[in-house]
This record gives sequence, C-alpha cells and structure tokens, in this order.
Amino acid sequence: MEGSRGRMAFIPHILLLLFLLLITTSTTTSSTLRRPLKPCKTLILYFHDIIYNGLNAANATAAIVASPAWANRTILAGQNHFGDVVVFDDPITLDNNLHSPPVGRAQGMYLYDKKEIYTAWLGFSFVLNSTDYKGTISFIGADPLMNKTRDVSVVGGTGDFFMTRGVATLMTDAFEGEVYFRLRADVKLYECY
Repeated sequence: MEGSRGRMAFIPHILLLLFLLLITTSTTTSSTLRRPLKPCKTLILYFHDIIYNGLNAANATAAIVASPAWANRTILAGQNHFGDVVVFDDPITLDNNLHSPPVGRAQGMYLYDKKEIYTAWLGFSFVLNSTDYKGTISFIGADPLMNKTRDVSVVGGTGDFFMTRGVATLMTDAFEGEVYFRLRADVKLYECY
C-alpha cells in the first residue's frame, strides 16, 4: 500500500514537468516565428514605366504582350485594362527624376486582373548594379492600383540581398495618361544574410 501511495504522489510531479515543458516549447516556437520589429535593411527606389503605344519605340520600357480578344497589343484594353499582360525592363533611380542615373533595372511583368476596377498582379525583380548594391530583389503580389499605398511581398534575392524576405510598399508617384507611370518602392527587408 505504501508503494502505491509513493507512486501516486509522483504522478502530479510528472504532470507538472510535462506542463512546464509544453509551455516552454510553445513560448520558444512563437517567439522564433515573430518577425523582427525593425527591418535589417531599407531602400527607397523609383521605377519608371513607359508603355509602348505604337509611336514611342525609341524610349519605351514596357510592352503589352497579351490582350483580350476585343483589344490589341498597342493600346491598353478598355474595361480597366482587364486581360492585358505587360512585360517591362524599367530604369530604377534613387529619386523621382526619370533622367537621373539608373542604379539598376526593374524587370518582370504585370497583368490587369479585374474588369470593375484598376487592379493588377505583379511579378518582378529589381536588378541592382551600383556602387552601393549588387544583386537582385524579387517581388510578387496583388497591386490594387486605386489604393494610395499597396504592399507586395519580397520573396528572395541574390548578391547583397541573398535569400532576403520582407515587404515593399508601392505608391504611384506620377502618371501621364496610359503611357508613363512612376512607382515609389519603400522596401523593408526583415531577413538579411
């Protein structure tokens, strides 16, 4: 009888130990999954998109490569450009002046994906080659164009941005009709190697 009482007194200690182990494990896991409060690197860059419209081949940096049946590949489609797919190779500058020396190129594509309102989906990279940075930063995400600011994910990179992760807040800084627009990209990287 005394042997079973000793064993019964031991069970609460085992349960307490398991409970403490569970709390410690969950606390450690949740703290390692939280993103840092401060970014490890920030950049503010501008990219300038000049869409080919049939007349500006000399300075165009983007072209419509696919369009819906009712449209053509020289002029953006009606219905909020729904169905147009555009590829681009835009200069990136440190300020909002198109004629400033470029620090790299924004290369990728966007497609207009909604009839009711201007919105697009983006997949592109910043290819940087300056005295400050060399390498690429890759972005992907939805771009609800009517919002003042929009966030897209930073999903990786190379060179100075090897395996980086973060977010880029995009803002339309200027536009001229349907031929030119300039985006400001406020890039905050939370994983830097």
